[in-house]
Order: sequence, then structure tokens, then C-alpha cells
Amino acid sequence: MELRVLIHAPRGRDAAVVQSVLGEHHVGVICADSRELAQRIDEGAAAAVITEEALVDEPLVQHLSSWLAGQPSWSDFPFIVLATKQPGRRSAEAIASLHSLGNVILLERPLNAETLASAADAAVRARKRQYATRQHLDELSRTRNEVERLNSQLEARILERTRELATANDRLMKEIAERERAQAALTQVQKMEAIGRLTGGIAHDFNNLLHVVNMNLELISLYAKEEKVKPVVERAKSAARRGSKLTGQLLSFARSQSLLPRLTSVNKLLLGMKDLIEISVGSSVQVKLDLCEQPASVVVDASQLEMAVLNLAVNSRDAMPDGGTLTISTCTDERTEAREHLKPGQYVLVRVSDTGQGIAPQLLSKVFDPFFTTKPLGSGTGLGLSQVYGFARQSGGVASIVSHVGQGTTVELVFPAAPADAQPGAEPPQPAEVPAPVEPRKILVVEDDPDVRRVIVECLGLIGYAVSEAPNGTEGLAAIASSKPDLLVVDYAMPDMTGAEVISRARALVGELPVILATGYADMAAVERLAGKPAILRKPFDINSLGAAVATALEARAEPNHVLSNV
Repeated sequence: MELRVLIHAPRGRDAAVVQSVLGEHHVGVICADSRELAQRIDEGAAAAVITEEALVDEPLVQHLSSWLAGQPSWSDFPFIVLATKQPGRRSAEAIASLHSLGNVILLERPLNAETLASAADAAVRARKRQYATRQHLDELSRTRNEVERLNSQLEARILERTRELATANDRLMKEIAERERAQAALTQVQKMEAIGRLTGGIAHDFNNLLHVVNMNLELISLYAKEEKVKPVVERAKSAARRGSKLTGQLLSFARSQSLLPRLTSVNKLLLGMKDLIEISVGSSVQVKLDLCEQPASVVVDASQLEMAVLNLAVNSRDAMPDGGTLTISTCTDERTEAREHLKPGQYVLVRVSDTGQGIAPQLLSKVFDPFFTTKPLGSGTGLGLSQVYGFARQSGGVASIVSHVGQGTTVELVFPAAPADAQPGAEPPQPAEVPAPVEPRKILVVEDDPDVRRVIVECLGLIGYAVSEAPNGTEGLAAIASSKPDLLVVDYAMPDMTGAEVISRARALVGELPVILATGYADMAAVERLAGKPAILRKPFDINSLGAAVATALEARAEPNHVLSNV
């Protein structure tokens, strides 16, 4: 259809003659009127042969002009116009009509058949080239679309791969950061462990010095005849007790002291440590105590409770770099139903509140996790709150936290209230006096510090015991092997072997043997593993405590697992 030649010659037999001339090489289609010509041009054709007189049809000319103006860029439809020979120039209207057709071959009549056929061949060839151009453009368009599609797919794959690489890189960087954080946390823990060991060693040596001072003050008090000496001795002993409390806190920090639960007045404890808290938080933080009027007694490890409150106070100080208010309050509460791991009953609550920066809600669930900290790297181990939580749980209570960003944080510790019949864990110190004489018993004292050993030996001799001594575990075991004593008093931390090892080997040599472990620095897990549960006499102690411990241990020879705790 696209290669046919349309013929529109409205007068006479011109259309039939033209069709017959083209019939040998081309398909000629006669269009009876202008409407049919316009329709067939729309359907498709290679060229059109039109007589000049047909162009006087104005609607036809307008339609053709409109169609030609809208033809695609590759198309330049050819017209063969059979013109009538004119005696002069054509009118302007006739010329305009011819120009409106664009690609026109003008043949004047009369003309021979070869001229018409040649013109038709040229027009059809030109149209074929246009069709080839159209096909080429279509192929280019399809190729361009395919390239664009492939480019889009490639870009999408590149984008997807880039996202995958970015995700993998983010994951890798997060793992690297997490590893670096874990390594930094491990380094910090190792550093704190080293500091703890150093602190424990210093506290142990200082505890021995305090013990010597305290025991010699006791002896001075006993030997002195002048009354004016005794107040001086009491003041010195008071200073020694304060020093002993400090070494106890240092040993608790070093986690080198096995502390036992005892009846504790929470209000009295907090009042006693207010000065320490104020020193710890600094002058920019105001410390307020809001203590309840009811008795707030609990059975807990008092030193651990002190350390827990001190930990919370230091955390609050760090949350208030520009200063603020730290409030420590207590109250009692009766719970009628079980909740938060607590059974119904009476409880004592300790709240530590600050006006600091607060903690973001998404972090609150993690604050009690070991090694988690909101402080800058190197400023903490992340173990403080986890130790507080563990202490509360081990004491039969719970720890909880409430915080609002920009308003502050409150940590609440809940402990079971002490039963009404609970007994105090320690008796008030008694005035120094010479213990009553006792029946002769052989006691071996094994202590590496010569001053500590000398004063213990002197005090036991003063009471009336037959005392021998050894400066280390090896010599002590040799003395036991040669003559079994009635009682062994041994220090824990010694250079050649620990007191627990001495106890274990001594019992292997001579069988059951009453023992007092006199120490302020002991790994109680190792002691219990090697020596069971010997009587513990904590340094520094006085003559009365020493005499009572020895008498109790000797009387309890039939009870090898008897435990004595003296703080």
C-alpha cells in the first residue's frame, strides 16, 4: 500500500490514461474526488499524480497543506502535478497552491508517456529512500530505547550494589567500632583491676600498720598508771578506727574483702557517710539528706551499701558538670502483693536523685548491663551500676532507675526490712582491760609482718597462753609437725604461701586443728575452697576481741566449721 501511486484527475479520461502509463511498473489508484484522495494519502502512498485544475479545490489544498505540515521528519511526500500550458505567467494563487505542496514535480501537458513514467519512477524511488530513512530511524529509536533500558538496569544494579557495599561497609565500621569499644573497655577494666590490686596491697600494708598502732595503744592503756594518759590513748585509738574504716573502703573497692551481712540502720549509715559523699561530689553539688522518721533497718553488707551509695553519688556528680542538687532519701513501704521479684512484706527504700542531664529513654534498659556506660571513653568501666544492681539483688531486693532528659535521674534501691528479732552484727567497743587468766594452752602465731606478729604474741602472752611464732608458712608448718599446737592463728597474705594453704597443709599433717584467720585482706572463695570456713578475726582488732576469739575457737574444737566474724 505504501508503494502505490494515487491519481486525481477530475476531468475527462486523464486519470485512466495516467493509470495505463503507470500500470507496467507501478500500482496506480484513481481517486474520484478530493475526499477520496485525502483519505488514501492518510492510509499511505509513494506519490500522487494531480492535475493542475484539481488544485482549484480549496478544501483539498488546505487538507493537503495540513497533512504535509504534520508529516514526520523523515517524510517529504512527492507530488507530480500535470500542468496546463499557459500563454503567460501563472497567477499568484496558482503558484501558491503549487508551493504549498512542497515536494513537486511539475510536468506541462501535452507530454509523452516516457516522461510521465520517468517522473513517477523518480518520485517512487525518492519515497522508498524516505521509507528506508524511517526504518533506520525506527531502528535507531529502538536501539536507543534498548540502550536506555540497559543503562537503567545497569544503573539500578550499580545502585543496588553500591547500597550493598555501603551496608557492608557500615556493618564493618560498626563491628570495628564495637571491637575498638570492647578493646577500650577491656583495657579500662584491666587498668581498674590493676589499680584495685595496687589499692588492695597498699590497704593491706596500711591495715597491718594500723593494727600494730591499735594493739600497742591497747597495751599502753593497760600498762599506764597515770589517768591523763588514757584520754590521749583514746584519741589516738579513735584516729586508728577512722583509718581502719578507710582501709575497709579501699579493700571493698579492690574487691579483696569478704563482707558479711549484718543488722544496719540505713539512716545512721547515711548520716555517717555524708561528709564522704560531700567530698566525693565536690563543692559545686549540694548534698541533701531526706531521711524518714521510722526505723529503717536492714540486714545487708554495710560496706557494700556504702559503696553502692557512693557509686550512685559519683554518677550523679558526673551528670551535673555545672553543679546541682543531690538528694538521698529513705522511707519504708509495705507491699501487699508480689512484684519486681519482691515478695509481700515490709521494705526499706533508698533513693538517690540528681538534677543532672538525664538519660535518653532508649538507654534506660541498658544502664544496669555490665560494661555499659554513657560516660566518655576512659571515664569509667561501666561496672558501677551493674555492681549496685547485683548487690541489691543479692541482698534480696531490687534496683530501678527513672530518668528524664534535662530533668534528672533517680535510682531506687529496695531492701527487705530487718525482722524485729534481728541481732546486731557487732558489739560496741569495750574499754581495754587485762583479760582473765586462762589455763595454759599452746598457740602458734604465723605472721610475716614482725611488728604485727610481736604485738599478737605479746597480747596472747599477757592473757596467759603459751605462744610460739613463725614468720612464714613454711616455718609454721615445720613447727606444727614437731609439736601440734592447741590453736593456730595465721595471717592470710604472706609471701611464700597464703594462710588458707597453711591451714590446709597443717590439717593434712596433724588432723583437725582449731584455726583463727587474722586478716584484713582475704580471698574468701580461696579460703573456703582450701580451708573450709575458719574463724575470721578482722584487722585491726583489740585485745578483748583477740581474747574472745581465741577462747571461742578453743571451746568450739568439736565444731570444726565454726565461724567467728569480728569487724
